[in-house]
Amino acid sequence: MKQYMLAVHYVEGQPAPSPEAMAQSYRDVEAVNVELREAGAWVFAGGLHPASTATVVRMRDGEVLTTDGPFAETKEQLGGFWVIKAADLDAALAWSAKAAAACRGPVEVRPFQEDPGSQEDSGN
Repeated sequence: MKQYMLAVHYVEGQPAPSPEAMAQSYRDVEAVNVELREAGAWVFAGGLHPASTATVVRMRDGEVLTTDGPFAETKEQLGGFWVIKAADLDAALAWSAKAAAACRGPVEVRPFQEDPGSQEDSGN
């Protein structure tokens, strides 16, 4: 099975949901997590603190440079993610639809690159 990342996005500056709506979203996300585990599709997942808490690490001329804030200067930020196993893109998209409904926001689906030495890539 291939692995896919389901990336949950949010837009900074949008009004925060009510505490009741947030609590319901957390319950809905946990229901998706349970379903993923029961289906054997779960790898791992996590929610992220706001992008303002990010630190960017760069190497320049052999020196480590760190800067506060997100790498991307945009209002659209990564809020959390799932890494799942799915037979194909269609199966990953079906899971992402459940994730988007639970999170009440857009979910980007991206396949992981295959290990060049894996059996799956060699056709065996």
